[in-house]
Amino acid sequence: MMKSPQELYEAWLGDPGIDEATKEELRSIAGKDAEIEDRFYRDLEFGTGGLRGVMGAGTNRMNRYVIGKATQGFAEYLLKQGPSPSVVIAHDSRHNSDVFSLEAACVLAANGIKTYLFRSLRPTPQLSFSVRHLGAAGGIVITASHNPPEYNGYKVYAADGCQLVPHQAEQVIESIRGVASFDAVKRLSQAEAEAKGLLVWLGDEDDQAFVDAVKAQVVQPEMLRRGAGDALSVVYTPLHGAGNLPVRQVLEQAGFGNVHVVWEQEQPNGAFPTVKSPNPEEHDAFKLAIELADQVGADIIIGTDPDCDRMGSVVKNDAGEYVVLTGNQAGAIMVHYLLSNLKEQGKLPKNGTVIKTIVTSQMGADIAQSFGCKVIDTLTGFKYIGEQMTKFEGSDENVFLFGYEESYGYLTGTYARDKDAVVASLLISEAAAYYKSLGKTLYDVLLELYRQYGTYLEKLESRTLKGKDGLEKIGAIMNDWRSNPPAEVAGVKVERVLDYAGGLDGLPPENVLKFLLADGSWFCLRPSGTEPKIKLYFAVRGDDLDAANASLGRLVSSVMERVDALA
Repeated sequence: MMKSPQELYEAWLGDPGIDEATKEELRSIAGKDAEIEDRFYRDLEFGTGGLRGVMGAGTNRMNRYVIGKATQGFAEYLLKQGPSPSVVIAHDSRHNSDVFSLEAACVLAANGIKTYLFRSLRPTPQLSFSVRHLGAAGGIVITASHNPPEYNGYKVYAADGCQLVPHQAEQVIESIRGVASFDAVKRLSQAEAEAKGLLVWLGDEDDQAFVDAVKAQVVQPEMLRRGAGDALSVVYTPLHGAGNLPVRQVLEQAGFGNVHVVWEQEQPNGAFPTVKSPNPEEHDAFKLAIELADQVGADIIIGTDPDCDRMGSVVKNDAGEYVVLTGNQAGAIMVHYLLSNLKEQGKLPKNGTVIKTIVTSQMGADIAQSFGCKVIDTLTGFKYIGEQMTKFEGSDENVFLFGYEESYGYLTGTYARDKDAVVASLLISEAAAYYKSLGKTLYDVLLELYRQYGTYLEKLESRTLKGKDGLEKIGAIMNDWRSNPPAEVAGVKVERVLDYAGGLDGLPPENVLKFLLADGSWFCLRPSGTEPKIKLYFAVRGDDLDAANASLGRLVSSVMERVDALA
């Protein structure tokens, strides 16, 4: 029989295996029924992307006990896959990330699994690269990406350097469920793990291998050697995260000598004290960077999130004001820059392929297809892009050129299987340098692409609905739109409803609804897999900016009125 939240709470207080600091935290909420229920009403779910949640004591929280149990399950899964597996672990700048990463390493070591560990924070894409580079059987990265400071997370990677896809995650989840209690978690001390050679610390040569792999993605090295990189003024903010050193190293070694770092956001800090949210998708995150850019006359601003897998960019518009590019806009610019230059150099393969997600703008796809490239759509989540890349290996049918999603995740090159803000920072800076040498800004280029392919505009809305009640509301919203699809929205006929819940177009099942309208616009509803919120994606295509903006406004207003009535 399942224990109630109160019974689980009391069990933790009475468990001799739970440390005194954790018990003291629990004693501080004695009598607070709602708080106890939120912490214990469920086990923090290990989903297809691993664990993510608020840090603290309880089964529905991120803590060393939950981490230990998940790692014990992962270890048992790996040992079934083959002999002598090894794992690479990385972490970001969040509170407890170093503690959680060492905890995972000590559990793996107790199971006889050799673990490679970085001595300090590293980008998530470097973890993906290192799994491949070191021939490991898997990887773990401790990060909550761009979530608020109270969160942390635990992402698991397979031997190809890609986050676990559903069929793999299901096996790991089943293995974790088989770990009956915290007492079943094996653990060595750090000293014991090191003495047995089961805990190996990575060094400078491992960092340089990653930097070299990223630098190899430069499209026009001769242009940068001739000084175009030095002529570009760049402002960079790591937003207190893991990008500071690798992004600067790559830019410097590639030929960008005029990079200004936002000093207030340079050092790692899990509290992220200078921003409301350490997310380059949020315009407020660039406030200090824009102030510095005004001082130094920067051509471009780039910012990376705490684990440096998302990159946002800011450029000057035709009025000379700094504007934040959307993930779709930056992606379209990079697709065009990459493919046009590969074509000019005679290096564009006939079977070149661009991969994007179902909630990403069609603009990049139209650009890619105009260069004769194939475009593949995947579900949301870069693991699905990485999965396609792995399928390409050993076959001449597709050659991966670029993968991206609207949420500021990009990759070119096959050295990793996750989005990489380091290579994105390099590629968009290179594009800015190239177009500057032609007397253009990236905003000029965007307007040219609009004139050539149509004015694509997109918007993301979300509603945060926390706790058990919030989860039920999110479910109710999805059920309402699924059960009662509209015949028209904002006066435009709904031509088709795509329900991915049962699997669609060869994609695995996912709780996503996409509505295609008669005028070419679309919108999509998707519960977040990493935060307590429902996300709504909107996209239109117009003849010009005014028409597109008006169409987008009508679409967003109509849909959100119905959503908010249920939220």
